[in-house]
Amino acid sequence: MKIVTYPFFVVYRVWFYILITVPIVVLFPLLLLSTLKQRWYPTFFKLAKIWAGFILYGMGLIPSVKREATYQKNKSYMFVSNHTSMTDIMLMLYVTKNPFVFVGKKELSKIPLFGFFYRRTCILVDRKNPRSRRDVFQSAQEKLRQGLSICIFPEGGVPEQQSILLDSFKDGAFRLAIEHQIDIAPMVFFDNKKRFSFSFFSGSPGKLRVKTLALISTKGTSLDNKRELNQLTRTAILNELKHSLA
Repeated sequence: MKIVTYPFFVVYRVWFYILITVPIVVLFPLLLLSTLKQRWYPTFFKLAKIWAGFILYGMGLIPSVKREATYQKNKSYMFVSNHTSMTDIMLMLYVTKNPFVFVGKKELSKIPLFGFFYRRTCILVDRKNPRSRRDVFQSAQEKLRQGLSICIFPEGGVPEQQSILLDSFKDGAFRLAIEHQIDIAPMVFFDNKKRFSFSFFSGSPGKLRVKTLALISTKGTSLDNKRELNQLTRTAILNELKHSLA
């Protein structure tokens, strides 16, 4: 039976990359113009939200958002969530109205066309290069000073074993949040792995459930508290994931 479904999975994956590419081609002049100056980034972000919604609905992936937290306009946050799928990027853009900048792996910059704007608008990290990690902090601090938010998937990548519900968190997101005294805004993505995992022969259209969890304040904390905030955030996300499986 699995062999019979293989053509569907091939078409499903190819269709995903078509949906990524088409709006970028159509919106290319506007996208390019909106990246020419840093103060125009909010315009780019709005276009990116349109791009994200086009892909999700085009794939038959319907977001269903439950909110425990609301985000104030013109306020910076540290957005974090579990990471299991390429659709995490689109879903984060779809859910969040506050303009933010992704901190993401350098490898994605190699994707044709998408990678062009990814390099221009995201903070790239080469996890094999310690110097790159230091540069990330400097770039993120600059974006926060501009009044933008930051989005980091604190697992540091998608767990190699798909059986892992939630990997351990790196400290980088929490260090930045403490240094700038901004709230941590956790989210839980429940269905992205099921709907569009990194395993090629898998996935299907359906609902993408999202829950925005209560904000975690960093007011009055110091770098000595980063592990505590790390564990507090991870536990909140993990408990929601476990509860969804019960």
